[in-house]
Amino acid sequence: MVSSDPAASSGSKDEKDVGLPSYSSPSLNQAEGAQRSDKWATRNGLNLESFKKRDYGAGVVELDRSMKPRHLHMIAIGGSIGAGFFVGSGSALATGGPATLLIDFLIIGVMMFNVVYALGELAVMYPVSGGFYTYATRFIDPSWGFAMGWNYVLQWAVVVPLELTVCAISISYWNAEISSGVWITVFYVFIIIVNIFGTLGYAEEEFWASILKLSATVIFMVISLVCVLGGGPEGGWYDNYYGARLWYDPGAFRHGFRGFCAVFVTAAFSFSGTELVGLAAAEAKNPAKALPGAIKQVFWRITLFYILGLTFVGLLIPSNDPHLLNATSSNDVTASPFVLVGQYAGLTGFNHFMNFIILVSVVSIGVSGVYGGSRTLTALAQQGYAPKIFSYVDRGGRPTFSVGALLAFGLLAYLNLAAAGPDIFDWLLALSGLAALFTWGSICLSHIRFRKAWAYHGHTLDEIPFKAIGGVWGSWLGLILIILVLIAQFFVAICPPEGGFNDAAGFFQSYLALPVVILFWVVGYAWKRTGWLRTHQIDVDTGRREVDWDEINEYRARIAAKPAWSRLYHLLF
Repeated sequence: MVSSDPAASSGSKDEKDVGLPSYSSPSLNQAEGAQRSDKWATRNGLNLESFKKRDYGAGVVELDRSMKPRHLHMIAIGGSIGAGFFVGSGSALATGGPATLLIDFLIIGVMMFNVVYALGELAVMYPVSGGFYTYATRFIDPSWGFAMGWNYVLQWAVVVPLELTVCAISISYWNAEISSGVWITVFYVFIIIVNIFGTLGYAEEEFWASILKLSATVIFMVISLVCVLGGGPEGGWYDNYYGARLWYDPGAFRHGFRGFCAVFVTAAFSFSGTELVGLAAAEAKNPAKALPGAIKQVFWRITLFYILGLTFVGLLIPSNDPHLLNATSSNDVTASPFVLVGQYAGLTGFNHFMNFIILVSVVSIGVSGVYGGSRTLTALAQQGYAPKIFSYVDRGGRPTFSVGALLAFGLLAYLNLAAAGPDIFDWLLALSGLAALFTWGSICLSHIRFRKAWAYHGHTLDEIPFKAIGGVWGSWLGLILIILVLIAQFFVAICPPEGGFNDAAGFFQSYLALPVVILFWVVGYAWKRTGWLRTHQIDVDTGRREVDWDEINEYRARIAAKPAWSRLYHLLF
């Protein structure tokens, strides 16, 4: 039995000197930590008593732990599929062409595969709320952890009003006469209601929304295969063999190297939220068992849904389609290739079905935004990196004031009703445009630094319960790809795909996230006066999860004794 040292769980003076947050042993949390109410209504946030401060006993502040394995699995495989995939892929197709769309999403997919496995290894070892920020603080630099925490909060704070706006745009596909403000209000109230139910509300909403999104994507791919082979309805575009004709005319690539670089940021935005499975793991009953299986689902989401789905998009929708070129914004659902396929095929009602799925997806990402941002803000407050009021967790297991802060940002969606609203919103969106890339890069670097410190302190890889499939080299690959994407986006910020050179406003709308992250880092350094952690300063033992090594070794031996095909199945599923 290998466990963390309870005596060290409160943190020593030396640990605080280097900016490390103090962690408690998981066993202490379970025995003496947050006390859940015996009343069903209070536990689920359905009465006024549920908003009172939770009784923590002798433990530390912790959130609810009501998430189940099925929730984690669906959050992993379908949680981040939203407007970036269903709608943004249209603008990406128009910018770079079908080959660029496929190659860029594949590169980002390889990157995300390694990011999520690195996150899984860390989350199983150190099950803490607000994981991304705390891992950067613990293994890289407390000042950088401060920057990453606030960067992540800001990312989701801007995404919430963005998704509310896209909800209104989705509805306008059916009825453009009703003011967008009405639909923004309707979906804003829905997001509030989901968050009243706390962790379970988010988990159930994501579970059923993911089932809908994945089912619709599978249906789309089956229909697309039939259309590519020429089995579409008579009189539609696809009533004869279609094949790969669009890769020849109008062509596989558009806008050359500039187009290739420009699609990267769309692809990265489409994968935003994939990391939420690691954040959600902190609120699962048994993350050590549920998380590894959930992490493996990411491979199938990337392979089957993103890559295969976008392959069909590139085969069926021309990159010079007027709907794509004349889209009012990257969130214009009339420019969604998933909607256009049904429209061009002559499949009555399919375009409306896909628009409904887009609407569900967008609402789902809005709910995820409040969840992800609020949990990270609470973690920041618990470690003294944000106002203490945000550390408040009520008896329903909700970080009440953090949720309220993220919901307040949702009101910015009403800016789009003003004449200057879209311009203001573009600048708000620029604040978090590259935020996800910095988060993913920090996860990879945290894993690299963890492995180095792990070996330095005399530990072996056999002591790690769940290992990243690519090991430290996978994290290096992920980190290098992230750096290359940031360089590509810097190039696009100067040289847009349409040609010429950007002005100052255009440059900063593409790359404003970088100076914002640097500003956060400078503020964090000025506040905490801590810098890059040396290997000997990194504590790999405090707060480490207790594991039953007899059970783990027995399980590993059982898997090792199985035939090769069975071991491969276990590796992938």
